[in-house]
Amino acid sequence: MNKKMALSGAVMAAMLALTACNSNNNSDASTSPSASSSASASASSSPSAAAGASFENFPTYGFDLGNTRHVPFTQITADNANDLGVVWTADFKSLDKDVKNGNQSYPVVVDGVIYITTGGNQVFAFEGTTGKQLWHWKPDAAMLEKISKGGIVANRGVAVGEGKVFMLTTDNQIVALDQKTGALVKQVAISDAVEGVTLENGYYETTAPIYYNGSIYIGSSGGDNGVRGFVMAYKASDLSPAWDAPFWTVPPKGQDWLKNSKYHGGGAVWNPVAIDEETGIMYFSVGNPAPDFFGKDRPGANPYTDSVVAVEAATGKLIWAQQEVSHDEWDYDAAASPMIMKATVNGKQQKVVVEGGKSGQWWAWDAATGKVIWDGVPFAKIDHPVPTEEGVLVYPGTLGGENYAPETYDPATNYVLIPGIEYPALIKKAKDQDHAFDKSFNGAWAFGTAMGEVPADIVPYGTITAIDVNTGKQVYQNKTKDMMRGGLTSTDTGLAFYGELDGKINAMDIKTGKVLWSFQTAGDNIQAAPALFTVDGKEYLTFTSGGNKPKIHVFALGGDKTQGGTGKADNGNAHSEGGK
Repeated sequence: MNKKMALSGAVMAAMLALTACNSNNNSDASTSPSASSSASASASSSPSAAAGASFENFPTYGFDLGNTRHVPFTQITADNANDLGVVWTADFKSLDKDVKNGNQSYPVVVDGVIYITTGGNQVFAFEGTTGKQLWHWKPDAAMLEKISKGGIVANRGVAVGEGKVFMLTTDNQIVALDQKTGALVKQVAISDAVEGVTLENGYYETTAPIYYNGSIYIGSSGGDNGVRGFVMAYKASDLSPAWDAPFWTVPPKGQDWLKNSKYHGGGAVWNPVAIDEETGIMYFSVGNPAPDFFGKDRPGANPYTDSVVAVEAATGKLIWAQQEVSHDEWDYDAAASPMIMKATVNGKQQKVVVEGGKSGQWWAWDAATGKVIWDGVPFAKIDHPVPTEEGVLVYPGTLGGENYAPETYDPATNYVLIPGIEYPALIKKAKDQDHAFDKSFNGAWAFGTAMGEVPADIVPYGTITAIDVNTGKQVYQNKTKDMMRGGLTSTDTGLAFYGELDGKINAMDIKTGKVLWSFQTAGDNIQAAPALFTVDGKEYLTFTSGGNKPKIHVFALGGDKTQGGTGKADNGNAHSEGGK
């Protein structure tokens, strides 16, 4: 194993071998771990709708298709947030021993039922108010073995539509499950419609699919492996292609700016798309070009890498594209999903698309035209000299800036809240193309780099930055103990909820930035944002945590206030995004 891969592998192993959660007095949900060892539903109870007469849902990854993660709920307020407590928790490994360490799953809640994925591509459906397991699906033994060989186990969630639950698997398949029973409806390989999308070629899937108007929209992971990034649409009814061809984010190998490159150009779309239901325009963020730190043989700007792209959702036809970083040599993906909102800009209402990059900058564009409104507003330390073979220290590091963690938009204040990371990386470019490639590994592995050790006196931390969309100016920036890896969800009562890597969940006053409530869960490594939902008018908060005992937690007013022990934060270094 060469040096570059030895380091990357060690970091990945460290991330996955997370410290076990400390126990507390909150009992786990009473569920029966009757998991199946084949690709079929395994219900531990009779599948049923959650008990209740009325529901307010969190129906997709970003709450709405614009990914604002802002819910119109009003029960939990600044005055009563301290009365929040645990309603139930469940330890996924107690439910099935094959669940992998770590968790980055964003809950989706429909009619009181929480749909959640785990590392290793399992899916659970829980009654949201009680924790009763309604059903559980897991891959069969052959798929589990193939997934384990992929080296990446993260999965960020599901899409729900037309009576089905859709998930993307590490080994590049789309799975459709019956929403009521968890029974397998259909399973197709992405490579059937998009040639070459296999683990062997460096592709894998970690993102949550998005359902809209009869179609499922997916992206692709593996940009650092030198794959050719794409976005594709499938019919939800039968998982057949909904577009004539994928939207490719980079040219074919050997063409255009890849004319002299031995590799595909990267440009993975590894987080969910955003869709404007009024216009039918879809927006997505595109990752870095490959090789990462070696740009000699990929001259020019390298479009559409490090960009936000707008296409027709119905056809995949390009409408506009805006690049955040030209000819990226620092691994500065536009990683996090774009967000669409109607906001006040320069005193007038305007529909805008915003995105914060791993570069530590934030952009806003006119949603229809792509015209720049706010151009690269900094929210992190920025200092990135050109990479050398000897190595340079760059800010932000390869974790960001803003990584995959999503922003939220609060219409009352007109603020966007950005989850940030303050941590540099010591990057070393390859001597030449041959030194940016190692055939002993699956995929291209076109890192184009070796990673050096960051000086020990540099301590990583996180930030939450509030930007006023009206002015494009920073209102405040809070420092968090650990890097912000999960993202935020806001409510109509002016609160923003977020988790931290030591297992704490917090409620923050959006207007002032003051933290009003913190709760130490019996879990560590919260690396996904919470979802909120209501059943019969009662408001609930749910989220996942990782570690060696990945869990799901549900909170509500009047719940158990018993705190857990402090978890252990995962401060993994470069290329340990756990599913980029």
